[in-house]
Amino acid sequence: MDSQTAVGTQTAPDAPTAGKLKPNSLGVLGILFFVLSAQAPLTGVAGAVPIAVAIGNGAGAPAAYVAAGVITLLFSVGFVAMGRHVVDAGAFYTYIGKGLGRPLGTGSAGIALFAYCAIQAAMYGLYGATVSGLFAHYTGADVPWWLCALVTMAIVQVLGSAGIEMGAKVLAVFVLAEFSILSVFALVTLFKGGGPEGLGLAQSFSPSEALQGAPGVALMFAVASMVGFEATAIYGEEAREPRKTVPRATYLAVAFVTGFFGFASWMLISSYGASKAPAAAGKALESGDSTGFVFAPIADLFGTWVNDVLPILLATSLFAGILAFHNSANRYLFSLSRDGLLPGRLSSINRRHSPGVAGWVQTAIAVLLVIPFALAGKDPVLTLFSWGSGVAVLGIMLLYLLTSLSVIVFFRRERLDTRPWNTLIAPAVGALGIAGAIWLIVENFTTLIGGERSTAVWLEITVPAVLVLGIVAARLTRDRVAG
Repeated sequence: MDSQTAVGTQTAPDAPTAGKLKPNSLGVLGILFFVLSAQAPLTGVAGAVPIAVAIGNGAGAPAAYVAAGVITLLFSVGFVAMGRHVVDAGAFYTYIGKGLGRPLGTGSAGIALFAYCAIQAAMYGLYGATVSGLFAHYTGADVPWWLCALVTMAIVQVLGSAGIEMGAKVLAVFVLAEFSILSVFALVTLFKGGGPEGLGLAQSFSPSEALQGAPGVALMFAVASMVGFEATAIYGEEAREPRKTVPRATYLAVAFVTGFFGFASWMLISSYGASKAPAAAGKALESGDSTGFVFAPIADLFGTWVNDVLPILLATSLFAGILAFHNSANRYLFSLSRDGLLPGRLSSINRRHSPGVAGWVQTAIAVLLVIPFALAGKDPVLTLFSWGSGVAVLGIMLLYLLTSLSVIVFFRRERLDTRPWNTLIAPAVGALGIAGAIWLIVENFTTLIGGERSTAVWLEITVPAVLVLGIVAARLTRDRVAG
């Protein structure tokens, strides 16, 4: 790492000699594909938009995506400012540790690992169910969802070990495919002048419409759809000119995702008509297949062949997200090991300059998270997917809040960047928005996970519990080093 472009990582005195990730491997587009894959756009649109429309603020749901994008953009300003001075694969862990202290930084690393592994396991649940359904539809074979998930874990492990460039190329294909069909649908609908009630611009974006119904629920799902963009900083060590590449990739990711979700949800609502869309979304939810709200108007526009293609694209969307979170999680394990907080073997790299051992450990964690649901015979969508994605969103939003506070403290103390907007105003306003989003998530957590209140409470408790365990582990490590 160039000492002139980044503050050094938090290396413990007894940290093992660690390998280095392959530098100059990713440009802006490469990082962008990893970020967009983590956000699984087709999964986000097909899964979140129908709920936001049906039980949120109806036709005003697109405005919730714009509001979530503004909050995320404000957070990104401080996030990028910190990234210019701290380049490390640990990202959140390192950022929070620099401003708020090593113990809290280590606790946040625990949350990051927990969240990334949980959301990856969640995706395995939905992916396994989707692929199992595809086998049944095309071959008549009854393939268990968990078998589809386990086979895919092996494929993800191979791709993760093959080097960051290979992963970026694979993801580029999948991301472009899912973005293309949704974008073409939205653009054709726009140029046609919308659906039976026109474009419905005012019905989707005016303040009165945005605040109708339960806007907090819509905002919660919109914020959840944004999760994953922060991975830009994780690839800083492997980026070309990270001081330029990471900021550009971050801002591009936030702008692109905000525009995409806002535009796609607007055109979906327009295709039904603003007055009819909430009822159509509610009917899709009652049928047990919310994707019907999204797939039906696309099939009406392009033909019934879309009904065969979209489920496949949903599977590839989930696969791309799984691979992206695999890479994020194993780089956290790598960074923590390099800093002496986990066994030294985890910081070893393979011949492709990828975190070899950390990748195997991350795959093992995925197996351990998925197998209990298979053995218990649980529905992978209603339990594994819903629970895992719920706790992951809550955990990552807490990391956003801690990072914003850390940015403010860090730059008040170090004075490496004295721009008020970048290091104080935007992070502070962003922190307020994120705190509000966390409150909405906690208040509506039962809706987010689609389960019972008692289950929601237990899942909520896991996030602060992991934070406390990480802080305790950091203090024990410090005492051991001091002794």
